Amino acid sequence: MHKWVYTAAAAAALALAGCSTRHDDGTMGTAADWAFHGGGVDESGFSRLDEIDSGDIGRLGLAWSLDLPGEVTLEATPLAVNGVLYFSGAYSAVYAVEAVTGKLLWKYDPEIWKHEPERMRLNFAANRGVAYANGRVFVASFDGRMIALDARSGRELWATPTLPPGSAYYSTGAPLAFGDKVMIGNGGGDFGSRGYVTAYDQASGKQAWRFYVVPGTPEQNRGDPAMEAAAKTWNGEYWKTGTGGTAWNAMIFDPELNRVYIGTGNSGPYDPQIRSPGDGDNLYLVSIVALDAQTGKYVWHYQENPREAWDYKATANIVAATLEIDGKPRKVLLHAPVNGFFYVLDRQTGKLISAEKTGKVTWADRIDLKTGRPVERPGIRYEKAGFDMYPGPAGRHNWQPMAYSPQTGLVYMPAQNQGLRFAASTVGQPTNTAVNPAGAMTLIDEHPDDRTGWLLAWDPVRQTKAWEVKLPTFWNGGVLATQGGLVFQGTADGLFSGYDAKSGARVWQFNAGHGFQGAPISYAVNGKQYLAILSGYGGAAPVGGNNVGWKYGAPRRLLAFALDGKAKLPPVQKADTSVHATDDPAMVLDEMDVKAGAGLYVTCSLCHGKEAVAGGTAPDLRESPIPLDAAAFRSVVHDGALLRNGMPRFDSLTDRELLQLRSYIRARAREALGTRKPGATPKSKSARY
Repeated sequence: MHKWVYTAAAAAALALAGCSTRHDDGTMGTAADWAFHGGGVDESGFSRLDEIDSGDIGRLGLAWSLDLPGEVTLEATPLAVNGVLYFSGAYSAVYAVEAVTGKLLWKYDPEIWKHEPERMRLNFAANRGVAYANGRVFVASFDGRMIALDARSGRELWATPTLPPGSAYYSTGAPLAFGDKVMIGNGGGDFGSRGYVTAYDQASGKQAWRFYVVPGTPEQNRGDPAMEAAAKTWNGEYWKTGTGGTAWNAMIFDPELNRVYIGTGNSGPYDPQIRSPGDGDNLYLVSIVALDAQTGKYVWHYQENPREAWDYKATANIVAATLEIDGKPRKVLLHAPVNGFFYVLDRQTGKLISAEKTGKVTWADRIDLKTGRPVERPGIRYEKAGFDMYPGPAGRHNWQPMAYSPQTGLVYMPAQNQGLRFAASTVGQPTNTAVNPAGAMTLIDEHPDDRTGWLLAWDPVRQTKAWEVKLPTFWNGGVLATQGGLVFQGTADGLFSGYDAKSGARVWQFNAGHGFQGAPISYAVNGKQYLAILSGYGGAAPVGGNNVGWKYGAPRRLLAFALDGKAKLPPVQKADTSVHATDDPAMVLDEMDVKAGAGLYVTCSLCHGKEAVAGGTAPDLRESPIPLDAAAFRSVVHDGALLRNGMPRFDSLTDRELLQLRSYIRARAREALGTRKPGATPKSKSARY
């Protein structure tokens, strides 16, 4: 059973607000609401509210804040419907908050630790948001249940499993509500899991349709034209080696054409010679796929990276727009995936209109506009020699939402630069995550712009940069654009900033005392405009060693801003990258145990950070007293004593392996303390790179 809390204020507040604003065309709300993940049905991240503008932004202040005890990584973009904010936390909990006061109305906890807790080992806990329709709030729990809640009370209406039992899938994305359906994909492509999206009836939870992103066995493909066509682009027994292609983030509904568009994920295994020897584009990996919203049938696709080999994905948010191109209005999709190009597609046909590099790209010279295919550089699939890939898998733009302003005609993107060095293919060797050859990938940190970020304004018609603001941090938050001529973004360093949408000049800033990842929203109640954003850094940041100094356990919050806001935050935390390591000098380290522990630590790095350097998602184990005590460490790691808190149980580890992990952690702690020679400890691979 789940846990939910319904406060005394909830009944009165929600009765006053009401919960049904559904229009016949499948869209919801007005300019005052933020009813979709990207605000409106176009998912543009643009607010039509203009009370807050460049003339009065100096009066913008904190209206209220809400502490969120127990939360860690906050990636969600909140929704605002009829005076209530709805959002999800790291462990898929759902919150309803009064939009004017910040008062918690109810909280629902799906208790993911009770439902196939083994899935908690697959990834750090994160959830990018909820969907709203017809008085219901929908969330996909990490363990793969699609759950419908009553928007007034938070009471569970139904819960439907979306993932096969015992499989290497999990869910982190926000569902998409459209018509009478709600749709969700899944994660797990890194483990070779076959991607798919499923639509359910909003009222009952009954499955309406399912679309598989990649083909299955010949028997599974038979009679399905989309899968039969895709299977022709794969070789060997790919269904045994793994395929990937999970659609874990980008989904958008087109009410005019009655279609949904999904962005599909990376391969698994990454090396194409393992999963599909010889040749083949491997459809529909790294693609935008259009489906009939009523039936889920394939309509068209555009593949951004044929024969994917680098953990590239098309899962960044998709925006629908109408642009004037060559003097004619064109209905388009705008997309800036990890591969460093900005794509404009005809959303009726899926044909490529234009594509251009937005930053450093080494894998292709250009995109051929006649064929729609990239003009690739030689050796990029590392068959015979290594290759320095820019962008790396973190991408020029990842899942953090970009925004499009029809007022300025510009797209505003959280851009970044990070390369990855691929060693020559080692097909047949053991792998460190079951998807990529051992030792094959190394982050590049050699050039001035490596591991840096920008707020980039891009003209999608001219395919040129309008302006950019260089940021001091990598892996920053999503973007909001407004009718007031402003652009807002929260960054990894804990600053929430406002910019002039035309020039890029910074015109406002607020220190939140914790980093941001999700996007801000804007809404209005009784004619007064607000901004809201979640602060809570973590997620994938520590996987790549991106530690900006936010400690585990520091307050995570929902923040709301308005003109003449006078609220004050409690004293904010300062980013602290120093290590307050603990040690027991009596513990004698066996160097063979340290080396073995470095190998075992790979899985731990998903949350506790590359080489035990945490980034806020979980405690820094060099500072924790738990690894100092063998019994306490076994209780937590092997027995699952902190399972409710989000720490997975690893009950297959032997006592010797637990000692090896403790030895590796102790060695890294002693390096931080200066009592062990720097670099003496074998490097542990990241669970990703």
